[in-house]
Amino acid sequence: MRAWWPSLRPMLIALGIALAIGAALMLISGSNPLQAYGQIIVGSLGPNGWAATLSLAIPVIGCALAVSLPLRAGLINLGGEGQLVGGGITAVVVGTYFADLPFPLSLILAIGAAALVGAVIGFVPAIMENKLGVPLLISSLLLSYPIVAVTSFLVRFVLLDKGTGLPQTETLPAAFQMPQFGKVTGALFVLIVIIAVVIVIDRMLPAGFEIRMTGLNRKFSGYSGVAVSRMTLWVMAAGGMIAGVTGALVVTAFPFRFVDGALITPAYVWTGLLAAMLARANPVGAVVAAVFFSALQVGGAAMERETFVPRELSSILQAVIIIVLAGAIALNARKKQKVA
Repeated sequence: MRAWWPSLRPMLIALGIALAIGAALMLISGSNPLQAYGQIIVGSLGPNGWAATLSLAIPVIGCALAVSLPLRAGLINLGGEGQLVGGGITAVVVGTYFADLPFPLSLILAIGAAALVGAVIGFVPAIMENKLGVPLLISSLLLSYPIVAVTSFLVRFVLLDKGTGLPQTETLPAAFQMPQFGKVTGALFVLIVIIAVVIVIDRMLPAGFEIRMTGLNRKFSGYSGVAVSRMTLWVMAAGGMIAGVTGALVVTAFPFRFVDGALITPAYVWTGLLAAMLARANPVGAVVAAVFFSALQVGGAAMERETFVPRELSSILQAVIIIVLAGAIALNARKKQKVA
């Protein structure tokens, strides 16, 4: 407990301050904070809400891990949207042109191809930083825009389902549709494997130690014999691979097609980025934070229906948590500098 408390304490403080501010806003507007927060919990984790929370949490967790792995090494991957839609459209292309493949080979090929495309998209900014000196933060972000545009073109013209009149592809063949187990989709089991692999790399392999050491002190890591440039390449590729697989998991689940903008509008990538930042790039913490933010969004909708408190309150809570936590981290860093 003592080992966990120093990293857990700032999160709990941030959560407490956010809840207090939310309660104050509701009291000012004449609403009952206890009733509103109760509806968030029931609406997101109750019998009628847990499945929706889990459905939202799957892509958010995937995007959080795609950010947290590079962030562990001190690298900020802002190309998640390009990697996500690149993986999603790749899975659709595979499903469209290899429609006769049997299950489960069909899904394995679709997810594998999406992982490869996502890895390439993550690899390119790392190459640009290593070889051309282009900052990774800028190149990863800017690369997403042409990828999203090309994807939109493919959906609206090349792969368009002309029978619906909507900007979406045709429904994937049955062999490429993620199986459903009651209210749980098979994507959850793929995600569990990804989480396990990331945790094993982070905590049990020498590569994980080198990643963490590089994140703490990049120059010292280089002096210690770690090939920092090479690590930048494969860590960014790994982050892109996770995002690409996440895109494939979304499009192979209901409604089993690629809808233009459906991977961008819900802000999976940016919510995942917030989760990774809240957890300080710890993979386990990122998963927990991603589930928390997903529950907050789903519960916010339930709160609005039952109490007429606007769902924007959930966004306010997220923002306050991040601001308070960022302030706490900055103060802690300043104290360490004074001590040094």
